[in-house]
Amino acid sequence: MYLRKSLIIKFFFILISSQFLFNIPKANAAEEIKIVYSIFSRTIKVNSLKTFAQEGNSTKKLKSILKATGSSDKEIRSVLNKNFEVPITIASKLVYSEIGNIFLTRLSSIVHTSRANDERTGMLALRASVIQGIKIGNGKINMINFFEGYPTKTVILNVNALSKVMNKVESISELLDFFTDSPLEKIKTN
Repeated sequence: MYLRKSLIIKFFFILISSQFLFNIPKANAAEEIKIVYSIFSRTIKVNSLKTFAQEGNSTKKLKSILKATGSSDKEIRSVLNKNFEVPITIASKLVYSEIGNIFLTRLSSIVHTSRANDERTGMLALRASVIQGIKIGNGKINMINFFEGYPTKTVILNVNALSKVMNKVESISELLDFFTDSPLEKIKTN
């Protein structure tokens, strides 16, 4: 009887302690975006960017960053709110395809985690962000959903790398249209 009671207590203790020892915390959504330009950096909260995108209201810090872009608030809000309807199955196929790997590799030099030492980690975070962003947007994704779906607390946005890409295209809208409309139409029809 004593042995049985002892085993029950030990089993209960192991069960309870295993919850603390082996409980892997859930990856949280991005809370802030660290914008890095050369040796300078600024951090903005995703929530303040979301408020600006939805309502047009911004904090002083966000206003100064947005002013530095040289674009109007209306244009920036338009880019942030532009929805792309993408079925999650197609998005999954796209981010795991050869074209998707190339695109994510290039994008991981622009948007990446703060602790990523290799492009593979950046690619995994981007894949998760795309899939989670589509889930958040109920089958649609925009820039805010993308950042909300990013699996780390801080997202690094490298302006130097972005500038190199932007020199090759006319505008952010053109870039988004090119990378979302063209490949998706081909995948949808196949």
